[in-house]
Amino acid sequence: MSEGRIRLEGVTRLILASQSPARTKLLTEAGIQHEILVSEVDEDAVQAKYGVTDAHDTALLLARAKAEAVAALPEAEGALVIGCDSVFEFDGESHGKPYTAEVARERMLRMSGSQGVLHTGHWLVDCRDTAADADEDAAAGDWSPDGTGATVGGVSSAEVHFAQMSESEIDAYIATGEPLHCAGSFTIDGLGGAFIRKVDGDPHAVVGLSISTLRDLLVHANVGITELWNSNSQ
Repeated sequence: MSEGRIRLEGVTRLILASQSPARTKLLTEAGIQHEILVSEVDEDAVQAKYGVTDAHDTALLLARAKAEAVAALPEAEGALVIGCDSVFEFDGESHGKPYTAEVARERMLRMSGSQGVLHTGHWLVDCRDTAADADEDAAAGDWSPDGTGATVGGVSSAEVHFAQMSESEIDAYIATGEPLHCAGSFTIDGLGGAFIRKVDGDPHAVVGLSISTLRDLLVHANVGITELWNSNSQ
């Protein structure tokens, strides 16, 4: 085993490449133990480089960029890394975070009583040693590598239907600051949930991370999602 490397038998580490409180809360409530390691990806620069305009593909591209940026860090060695990004598709346009009250208000006035599709991209990178990486200790039978080298992604989408919102309600919501840093200018798991009439599709995708999509991606790393459940969930 290479100098300084510590192998923890039976432990599968999952790193969430996101600073989103909603995503880590969702994983925690689903009983999935994880660490947080935030990427420093410049989303605008990534989109400018690849020229992606489709909301579905943009969500996947940004999720991949974040996951791969974190996977390249030494702290990610021996772990699985999941990156996520959400993009809202409305009237043929891609909406990320509005950042300003003016943009959020303009969007929400248009969204009132209408519907759009929230796309959440997911990208999983297996940073564990593979058979090709095995060192002399592994060859001698002291340990066997678990990694598959998988780097895979998927998108979970859901159609979000909004209730009719008055201008005063929109202004009050924007004044809370909540929608300014959310894709599409809304949340479903916070104050914005009052304005969502129904969701067709995976509601977790609207929060920002689909647990079922994560489960599907983990298959490529030969990991079952139950292996990530913390002891308090079993």
